[in-house]
Amino acid sequence: METRARRTTGWVLIETLRNYGVDTVFGIPGTHNLEFYRPLAALGVHPVTTRHEQGAGYAADGWSLQTGLPGVVITTSGPGLLNALSAAGTAYCESRPMILLSPGPARGREFADVGTLHETKDQLGAASAIVEWGRRVQSAEEAVQAVHDAFALFATGRPRPVYIEVPLDLLEEEVEVPADALVACTAAAPAAPDAQAIQEAARLLASATDPVILAGGGSRAASAELRALAERLGAPVVTTLNAKGVLDEHHPLSLGSNLRLAAARNRARDADVLLVVGSKLGEAELWVDALEARGHVIRIDLVASQLDKNQEAEVRVVADAAVALAAITAALGESAQADADTVDARAARVAETLEAVRAECAELSAVNTDLAEAIAAALPADAIVATDSSQIAYWGLLNTLRASTPNSTPYMATYATLGYGLPAAIGSRVARPDRPVFAVVGDGALMFSLQEFMTVVEQRLDVTVIVVDNGGYAEIKQNEADAGIAPVGVDLAQPDWAALADAFGGTGRRVASAAELAEAVAAAGAAGGLQVVHLPQHTFTK
Repeated sequence: METRARRTTGWVLIETLRNYGVDTVFGIPGTHNLEFYRPLAALGVHPVTTRHEQGAGYAADGWSLQTGLPGVVITTSGPGLLNALSAAGTAYCESRPMILLSPGPARGREFADVGTLHETKDQLGAASAIVEWGRRVQSAEEAVQAVHDAFALFATGRPRPVYIEVPLDLLEEEVEVPADALVACTAAAPAAPDAQAIQEAARLLASATDPVILAGGGSRAASAELRALAERLGAPVVTTLNAKGVLDEHHPLSLGSNLRLAAARNRARDADVLLVVGSKLGEAELWVDALEARGHVIRIDLVASQLDKNQEAEVRVVADAAVALAAITAALGESAQADADTVDARAARVAETLEAVRAECAELSAVNTDLAEAIAAALPADAIVATDSSQIAYWGLLNTLRASTPNSTPYMATYATLGYGLPAAIGSRVARPDRPVFAVVGDGALMFSLQEFMTVVEQRLDVTVIVVDNGGYAEIKQNEADAGIAPVGVDLAQPDWAALADAFGGTGRRVASAAELAEAVAAAGAAGGLQVVHLPQHTFTK
């Protein structure tokens, strides 16, 4: 059967998204959202149907991290939208672009409370409480303009999710909107930073004896500029988890994404000049209440409201990170070049700090550190590794794995949700079929998104899931013990993970040692499709 073309409001909205380069959407078709789906094939947009709307949102986020475009999530009204709002909350906390599309009550039927399908007291209000802005459009022209406004936000402001609600009668209405109104708008060029602030930043950095760069999520599109400045200054770089890989973590000046660990965090705190790029320096990234930097602090951010958040700055630069970093490097001039001896000495100190980080990791959790090192050693060098709010991630792999490029480890340090890793791996693989993609998650976390095994199989994706099984919610069990509470609700029954993978149409393997893990990962990569590697923590040997 061929789809009948109807140029509805849904059609022109999707066509506008396509004109901005969006070629993939995530969601679940429903009774009320069919007009968002009608034009997809004609417009060359690939739909990824997940098995839960939360998974659609997390997959859209993974896709967005790889493409630089906003992840687009299509839900139906009521429960579909509400199911996706956890993903919207993630995108908001992590400052990532996302567009949620949903039908809403027909015009004039708002708050009717008459028992219509999916009726929700205040759907727009619910979404608006989570996203950067929510908008209920009243015409096709408003719907198209909402898309343009979303892309303007993503290009010039702090990227965060937006919600566009189209009344059901409007969504299904055939409309006439001029083709030129649907054309993507050219983003405004980034504003030039204040010249005086740039000169002052350059002066402080040029005179520093122990400079350190702290890079946050706002630096992810500025890898080249950050590296150039770090090498000019001979300055070590420590990153948040959202900026992991913005400087190749094999680089001799890289302190890795170890801001949470005292050995690396104190290097930033004690620097005589600290340059903070695109980070709010929040507790979730620091693992302490505040950094309390002791030297001069320079901060770069897209929005002025961030420049003194959690840490007062002496020099404030409101600008795109790439533009600001390039301007500072230019302002340094050729004379401000760290000599070879200085660079070597600082690189040696970086190596010493990383040894201290490794010791700190082992003290924090020896078993997760050993597991993480075995997993990192088994993974291909160019792998994308999505993970979750699991101990194997934040107590192990994110400290141990060295990423060469930004966005290679999809994660959400601030929102810290369970159920993110597998869907994010799906979105990453859809966007980057040229790179091997893994999800490394705990057993408790995987149960939040287990149904997305079927999405991997249905989309014919090559995704390997490494599930580290510690028998339930081990950290919460320890929290209970520390609080004087006997274990309650934390020792969980486990499925046969390998057999479960087989039941979904994939391949499951159970391993108990680093050697078996390496063999299993290699075999999984060669076989393709859905691969699940079950690693029981209590049986693991190095």
